Amino acid sequence: MLSVNRKLSCFFLVFTVLLISAPVSSLPGGIGGDQSAQGGPNDVAKEGCSCHGTSPSNSVTALIDDVPYKYVPNEVYTLRLEVIGGPDKSSGNTGGFSMLVDNGILGSAEGFEGIVENWEDNTSTLTHTEEGARSENRAWTISWTAPEENTGKVTFWISLNSVNGADGNLGDMWNRVSFHIPESTENTPSEILDSRRTIFSGDGAVEPPAADEGHVDLHDMGAKFRAHWLGLLGFGAVIIVIIFSGFMLRYGFSHSYTGRTNLLQLRYKHMRRGDQ
Repeated sequence: MLSVNRKLSCFFLVFTVLLISAPVSSLPGGIGGDQSAQGGPNDVAKEGCSCHGTSPSNSVTALIDDVPYKYVPNEVYTLRLEVIGGPDKSSGNTGGFSMLVDNGILGSAEGFEGIVENWEDNTSTLTHTEEGARSENRAWTISWTAPEENTGKVTFWISLNSVNGADGNLGDMWNRVSFHIPESTENTPSEILDSRRTIFSGDGAVEPPAADEGHVDLHDMGAKFRAHWLGLLGFGAVIIVIIFSGFMLRYGFSHSYTGRTNLLQLRYKHMRRGDQ
């Protein structure tokens, strides 16, 4: 009896250890910070979404758009995160992200509340919400408030994943990107302050989505229907003018010079007689 109790105790001990050492599972409601206690990375934004794969994949492109070349202290910037590629989208979760900045304040952009949130109320971190995990285009619009003057360059770390929404993490992919934004000075040209850039990580082999139909509607091409027909009428008018001018040159002016042509022919005959 004692031996049976020992076996049961050993079984439950091993089972408990396996649970504790199991890797962190994916969280549709967002993730960030130190997940090492759950078997995950020390920082998700820096080290990646290891619950969706052991290593990053360059077959998915992680990008951030509208990044300033240099920031103005205390100014609010609207940035756009996006992950492109990966598994086919489903009606459920499509992707997510974890973001960290060493200075400034991260938050939701105006009009995009409820899509992203600060991880554990830390304004230096940002992640997706459960609603944000179901983004149709795997993109999130955020805000970043630049720090005080004389802070210097600011570093961003972002990990983005692309998921299929199925049970488990099989087939999910992720990638990460990091960059710096220097602080502007009094001598920074306004062209630099107004310019924006796109930073991405991945092979960049992004294919456009296939067309739903075999033709493109005229209105989808940006040309108004009336303007299209006016252009055709103008083209037709030019053709008619060219044809009319050709007839005038061929039949109109040639009759005007008939007499002069006969006179030239007569003079030529006289000259030939003189030669003989």
